[in-house]
Formats: sequence, structure tokens, C-alpha cells
Amino acid sequence: MQEVTFGIAILLAGGLLSAKLVQLVRLPSVTGFILAGLVLGPSGLGLITMETMGHRLDHFTQIALMLIAFGIGEHIELRRLGDVARDVGYISVIQALGAFVMVVAGVLVTTWLLGDPALPRQRLVLALLLGAVAVATAPAAILHVVRELGARGPLTATLMAVVAVDDGIAIIIFGMAMSAAHQLVGRDVVLAHAVLASVYEIVFSLVIGVATGLVIDIVLHRLHRRGEMLTGGLALLLLCGETTRMLNLSPLLAGMMAGFVIINRAERDVRLFRALNAFEPPIYVLFFTLAGAHLDLAALRLAGWVGLVYFVARIVGKYGGTWLGGLLSGAPAMVRNSLGLALVPQAGVAIGLVFMIGSDPRLAAWTTVITPVVLAGVVLSELGGPLLVHLTLERAGETAQRQGHPECGELRGRACDTWLRGPAGVRLAPWSREPLHPPAHPESVVVFGACHASTVRGLARVATILAHHYHALPMSVRILDSSERGRKSREELAAMFLPEIDEARGLGYPLLTEVIYDSPASGLVSAVEYNDARAVVLGYPLGRNPLAFQKVLDKVAANVLCPLVAVRFVGTLSFDRLLVPFLAPGEPDELLPVLEALATAGQPEITFLHLLHADCSRREIRAAEERIRQWLDLHLVDARTDYRVEAAESRLEAILESGRSHDLVIMTAARRRRFRRLIFGALANSVVRNCRTPVFVVYTPDRARLEGAGRVGA
Repeated sequence: MQEVTFGIAILLAGGLLSAKLVQLVRLPSVTGFILAGLVLGPSGLGLITMETMGHRLDHFTQIALMLIAFGIGEHIELRRLGDVARDVGYISVIQALGAFVMVVAGVLVTTWLLGDPALPRQRLVLALLLGAVAVATAPAAILHVVRELGARGPLTATLMAVVAVDDGIAIIIFGMAMSAAHQLVGRDVVLAHAVLASVYEIVFSLVIGVATGLVIDIVLHRLHRRGEMLTGGLALLLLCGETTRMLNLSPLLAGMMAGFVIINRAERDVRLFRALNAFEPPIYVLFFTLAGAHLDLAALRLAGWVGLVYFVARIVGKYGGTWLGGLLSGAPAMVRNSLGLALVPQAGVAIGLVFMIGSDPRLAAWTTVITPVVLAGVVLSELGGPLLVHLTLERAGETAQRQGHPECGELRGRACDTWLRGPAGVRLAPWSREPLHPPAHPESVVVFGACHASTVRGLARVATILAHHYHALPMSVRILDSSERGRKSREELAAMFLPEIDEARGLGYPLLTEVIYDSPASGLVSAVEYNDARAVVLGYPLGRNPLAFQKVLDKVAANVLCPLVAVRFVGTLSFDRLLVPFLAPGEPDELLPVLEALATAGQPEITFLHLLHADCSRREIRAAEERIRQWLDLHLVDARTDYRVEAAESRLEAILESGRSHDLVIMTAARRRRFRRLIFGALANSVVRNCRTPVFVVYTPDRARLEGAGRVGA
């Protein structure tokens, strides 16, 4: 048992790590899972072997196959397939026949050219069996890539339907090929019997799938909790799988049909699909890493020329058959030209067919050649096939582009993040409103610390907007090291302030300037105290480690008696659509001065997002909504506001998701310091680190300190 637990831990950790590594080069996660299995299995480190842990974990494979089959059924919704049903029929049949014919012809020619001493009849048996195995695809890998990319569209719908139909066609062709092989080796087997046996397997598998789907649908209507639905649905699906296996039927066809029935019922209840989606990831990681551990790279060497021809001929047959089928059905050019490459993956079904050949005493002699040939094809197709699926869906423009950003152009993932947070990506939206009017008698200043040339104009604009609210003037403070004193002329010092002076003038305000020779934190605190500043504006450092500035922020916030606004620049800084996430009811009061300043200067749309705990009741949600509504009736009366209350399973993900549709996120800073922040974390810091939208983090002084300084209500 300990070995099994250790094996699960190794497979999960290795698979996840490998998936993250391959994602850096834009490869699908499933490729990383399989590579991890190869490294951990007999072809690599040998930590996972069939003798030690492999067969003990096979039940995860059975569970995964049933979940995969059920998930494919979800994608075969007749209402959506109405426009592509004709394409699916033509493509499914012709690509299957194409793969079969090309592999049979290729193997016959190859064995003839190699001078195989076997009789022509024996070579034909080998060719027929390999051709039948070549028809099968790998629905698991294809479905995983489709889900990972969030793909939707005509090509995706056609692909999933073809994959579902393909296994049924593979079973029919395999049964006919087995019958023909039996006749060629001298046994009297009627072809009609083989066809009827295949039809029996398909029909009864579909019948069991329909029955399972109907029972699941009935049960779902009597269950309302997500956990109950997951438990009941999973039990019925696994029962369906084991029943079909005991009857020597196809669990894949039965699982697909169960999903097909549920998605096409008039009620269209997808709750079980969603519940299973949350349950599947670790099962999938185990399934694909185990699949990689089962692969033996020695098969590549043993397969020889026949293996190479099998692999190439299968791809040519699939691609050519898809193109011809699409042409005959009138499918769009994108489907016709691209779908064939997405059918390259091949794994579990093909290996299962090879085992069936090996278990037949009349054909066992051919398995010494068939096994390494098919395994070699599986190794190559499983490593390269998911990438082809990924590229096909991206080329069709049907991916969700979750890793994209409108400002990044063609950049994705980490490259996009780096660009957005770097000097080239940080920008300031043009000021399209009327100039602000400075007060005739300024009461104070709003200090901002200027440092990086790419952010100084943005800081100047924020400080000017706050100064307008406080009837004050913006002041730019440059902190230089004490060793710099006397090294710059007066003209050089004045030239440092030209960008922010120009920005403040564009908003209608003059700008005060000051140079301080000190450490950053001490210099800023002294500037605030000396000028009795009403607010401080600082910018996080550009790059992927903005929290390197956290010590300075903490020290300044702890020693000033005014709000501190820390600005995280990401992409374009604009003030049109503001998101204000908060946890405690009192947080909007702390943010009110900043929100009033932005509302007065630019009339933005402000959305308040109150995040409650995930298991809160409807009553708690309604009470929170009423509190926000009452607060808005008292504040920001003239502003355009909206509010949402969300029971968030992940506060960070809820903010990041909502932040994608806003220009700026404004939130309060954590009260925790040092050790407590290390242990319990800080939500604002996590948002600053991960958000692809600019962020304002507002630090407010303690009320006790304000009362002691006589600043309450000021």
C-alpha cells in the first residue's frame, strides 16, 4: 500500500511539473504528462514499473477511460451538430477507410521490398491486422487538449463527433479484418459471422450506454447537492464500465452514449459534467503519466521499417481521408484541410486491439511483429499528436485564448506577462477630458515618488487627480543617494522633472518639485511630514517581482498620517472602468477618498465586488447586497456604480477573472506585517503579483494615530 501511495505521489507531482515545463514552449499539458511517464517508467528512471506499481494503478486507467468517454458524449449535442452532421458522416467513414487502406498497402509494399521470406498470405494477414488497428484514435488526448484550450466552434464540434464515431467504425473494421485473417490462415470463419459479432458488440454497448444515461438523468433530478450528484453519477458510470467489460463489450462506446443521452435530453442537465470536471484533473494526470510509463522506447528500435511505414501511412490515410470526406460533404476549407492532423493521437484503443490479437491462438504468431510496430506508432503519435491537435485548434481560431491579452498581440503566456509589466508595455491612456482647475489657495500637497521613466507620467496623473480632490497641489519628490549630493547641476536636477511637469500641465495643474538626498523610505517620510501631505503615491517596480519594494511601502505606510496609494503598472493605465473588490464591509470607507477623486475627475464606471466565503447562504448574500446598496445611497451618489456579491471559492481567482473586464483594480492593503503576512498571506499582494490589469493598493493610517494627530475628518 505504501508503494502505491508513493507511486501516486510521484506520478501526480512529476506529471504536473512536466506539464508546466512544456507549457513554457506552448505544448499541451498532455504531452508533458506522457513525457513524465516516460522519464519515470522503464524507459527512464524506472521508478514506476509494471512489476512494482504499474498494475496496481490500473484501476485509475479504467476510471479515466470512462470519464473521458462520458466527456466526449457531452460534445455530441445534436442541436449543435445540425450543421456538421453530414460532414461527420462522410469524414468518419472515409478517414477510417483511408487509414486502413494506406496502412495495408504500405505494409504489403514494405515487406515485399524488404524481401520478407513469409508467404504472401502471411504478409497479407499482417497487413490486414495492422490496417485495422490503425483506424483507432486516442479520444483521451484529444478531449484533454480541447478542454485545456476551451475550444468551441465548427471544427471542434466536428472533431469530437468524428472521434466518437471512429471507435465504432474501428471495432467493425477490426472484426472484419480478424475474420479475413482467420480465413487466410486456413480456418473456416464466415465473414458474416464476424460482421454480426462486431454489430452485436456495438449495438449492445450503445444500449447499455443509453440505459445508463437515462438512469443518471432520473437520479440527477432527485439530487441537488453537488457532492451527491458527483457520487451518484460516478457510481453509475463505473458500474456501466464494469458491466460492459464483463460482457466483452466496449466501455468507451457505452460511456460516450451515456453522455450523449444526457446532453440531448430536453432538460439538458449539465451539472454532472461540471461536477466531474472538478474531479477529473488528478485522474487524468495519473492516466496519462501511466500511459507514458507503459511506453517502451525499445519498441522504436524493434519496429524497424514496418513501424515507420505504419506511422506515416496512418497519418497520410487519416489526413487524406478527412480531406476527401470533407470535400464530398462540402465541409468548410478549414475543417477539410486541418481536421486530419487532429486525428493523429493513438493509444489505449489500439493497444487493446493488439491484446485481442495476442489472445487469439490462431493469430498469436503475428503479435511479435504487430506489438512493437503499434507501440512504436503509439509512442510517436502520443508525443506529437496532442501538439498537432493544439496547433489545429489554434489555427482554426476556436480556442478560448485564456492566456492572451488584447495588448500583447501574438504574445502568449509568460512572454505576454513580461511585456505587459515591462517598460515597453506600460502606457498611459490619453487624457480626453477637460483640464482640471487648480485651487486658488492650495491647502497642502500630494507627494509622489518618481523613479522609473516609464511610470513617472502615470504617477503624476494619479497624484494630480488626488490633489484636485484634496484642494492641494501635486509634488514630485526625487530621492537620491547621499553620495550624489553636489554631483548634478541645478539645470540637470530641473531636467529630471520635465516628464511629470508636462503631464501635470496637461491636466491643468502646476507641479511642485523637491530633491531629497536620503534612503527611499526615510526621504519620502520626511517629505510627507515637512509638507503636511494629504496623500502619497508610489509605484511598484516594473517586472515580475513588484513586491521587492514591499519593505519601503511598509515603512512609509507605518510612519505617515495620510493615505498611501501604491500603483502597480500593467499595460495601459486608464480610469474608465474601475473594479473595487473587498472582503470586510468597512473597506469601501477606507477607499472612499480615492474613489471620490477618480469619480470627480473622470466619471468612471465603478463596480464593487464583495467576496464572501464559498459556503455562505442566500440570506447572507442578500444582506451583503443590501449593505452595499445603502452605502452607495450615502456615497458616490453622482457616480455610475454597480455592485456584485459573490460566494468565492478562490478570492484571488474571482478578482483576476473580474479584473479582465476592467481597466483598474482598487483595493485596500493587508493589515498584516512580516511574520503574520508570511504565514497567512496578503490578498492585495497576490493580486499585485498576478493581475494583468493595473492595481491601486491603498494603505490607510490607523484611526488611533489619526485621532492622536488631530487628523480625523480632515
